[in-house]
Amino acid sequence: MVAFAALSVDLDEIPCYSAIHGLPRPTDDARHAVYRTAVTRYAEVFDDLDVAATFFVIGNDTETPANQTILRDLSARGHELANHTQHHFYDFTRRGVDCIGREIRMGADSIKRVCGASPVGFRAPGYTITDDVFDALVDDGYLYDSSVFPCPLYYSAKAAAMASIRFRGRTSRSVIGDPQVLLAPANPYRAGTPYWRRGQRLLELPIGVTRGRSGRLPYIGTSLMLAGSHGAKLLSRTIVGRPFINLELHGIDLLDTQDGLEFLRPNQPDINIPVAKKRTILSDVVRTLRHHGYRFVTLATAARAFAAV
Repeated sequence: MVAFAALSVDLDEIPCYSAIHGLPRPTDDARHAVYRTAVTRYAEVFDDLDVAATFFVIGNDTETPANQTILRDLSARGHELANHTQHHFYDFTRRGVDCIGREIRMGADSIKRVCGASPVGFRAPGYTITDDVFDALVDDGYLYDSSVFPCPLYYSAKAAAMASIRFRGRTSRSVIGDPQVLLAPANPYRAGTPYWRRGQRLLELPIGVTRGRSGRLPYIGTSLMLAGSHGAKLLSRTIVGRPFINLELHGIDLLDTQDGLEFLRPNQPDINIPVAKKRTILSDVVRTLRHHGYRFVTLATAARAFAAV
């Protein structure tokens, strides 16, 4: 089977980061930096690399005409638009089955109104997923989920960051999921019950982690940017060999403090890395994986290939 790789971008706007760090919600133009600035940069990079990517859209962000135009352009360029819920509640999985179903359906309807087609893929806010979410996705006929992140380092770092925020007298909106997610397969699998076991339910495309003795290190935009050019190449070499590499990015991964985000500097270390360097790292990573034989596709294309096996 061909070895696939996919780039996906979570279009979490800047207020999401304020919520994570327990900071006041920004009120200036910086709060729209992902759609107004980062998406254009991603489109340029992906055009240069000849990559079709998957963008996870928060339904609420589709309400403005400017964002609708941006999303239609992405779709016209061949990129996939997938569902990231309607409101991106960080406690999405704790709001009960009715709210879970409603958030998924509303998010899908918002995307369909923009591009004319219902999404086939889903990612939960904060990578936090439950069996109730899987049940709702199965009921709605989704092709795949891509929320499982079986990464011990990320899980422990997130818990430590939330504790640090509490110690400083602030409240993070982030939540910690079930630690048994760390037992989940790191390669594509059909979820069982519970979802971290193999079964016959929806196809899961886990977020990328390295393999072998490296200990499942995170292979996501944040870790690659913080690792720098040399470190990103090393991480890439330690993930090569997986049948599928799912490199998850965020809009903020192509932003820096010059984009009006100075207020995030003490809390979001990757925001201090210049955009030019970030673009170089991302481009080098794609070229490295291609050198090792990986074919870049959207998550939907990868899901159809693995579903057929």
